[in-house]
Amino acid sequence: MPPQLSSSNPNCRSRRVLIVDDVPQVRQELRGLLQLTGELEVVGEAANGLEAISQAEALRPDVVVMDLEMPVMGGFEAARQIKTRRPACRVVALTIHAGEAERQQALQAGMADVVVKGAPLEVLLRAIRAAAADGGAPTGDSA
Repeated sequence: MPPQLSSSNPNCRSRRVLIVDDVPQVRQELRGLLQLTGELEVVGEAANGLEAISQAEALRPDVVVMDLEMPVMGGFEAARQIKTRRPACRVVALTIHAGEAERQQALQAGMADVVVKGAPLEVLLRAIRAAAADGGAPTGDSA
């Protein structure tokens, strides 16, 4: 049986999400999966950290799902700048690098959580929900 994709929690409805990854196919697939939940609205995409900052200001997402390693500007610096400009916006890292050092660096940059690429969709959804609902306290089980 496939995992439950949607939540019955009304507080998660209509959360606005910005997807940031330098690989177009990753952005496209993630957009499709997140929209299938029925609880998230993907408001835009960006291919690097500099675009992410601009898009976060223009589109005002609740949560940014962002890769850490990208050209032009990486996810750590982009998260710091997004949090400085839009403190209410939450950032969740989605990365292949999820060791303790990266996790600590992400949290120091103001990211709410770190999710490993390839983790079950429900893990990413939990991280997005937690970030949107409680101001970004790490769930502790995403890496």
